[in-house]
Amino acid sequence: MIYGNTNNINEFDFLSENIKKCFEYFNKNDLKNMENGTYEIQGKDIFVNIVEYETTTQDKRPWEAHKKYLDIHIIISGEEIINTNFINNLTQKAYIEEEDFLPMEGNKKTAILLQENDFLICYPNDAHMTAIKVDEPQKIKKAIFKVKI
Repeated sequence: MIYGNTNNINEFDFLSENIKKCFEYFNKNDLKNMENGTYEIQGKDIFVNIVEYETTTQDKRPWEAHKKYLDIHIIISGEEIINTNFINNLTQKAYIEEEDFLPMEGNKKTAILLQENDFLICYPNDAHMTAIKVDEPQKIKKAIFKVKI
């Protein structure tokens, strides 16, 4: 997992070129005014899902991880908590290959508060539980970049 803010992206020069392409796309496009949906950046190898949803309590959210893609969560507006752990610390369920979705059960190791322009990069061993409310439920907008591994 890598946590940071897009305003300090120059501190992350060590990131792979494909990950850097996501931050370039974020900086060059007006994501606040983009419609929800999927936008290809480099075919099926790099794309972004623009989503809006209401945050909620953690008991209503699933644990997830991915084997084929890494996730880069960037908050466009609002704030959410993302619980994190490593997949080996959780009980893994059957992997759903067509959705690249590994559901799990268990407890969090830590929680990360993401606010506008904050990002969290999740690799295949990084379990994450998104959309958790900070104080009260709120509507947020975020970009979830997917980078094929």
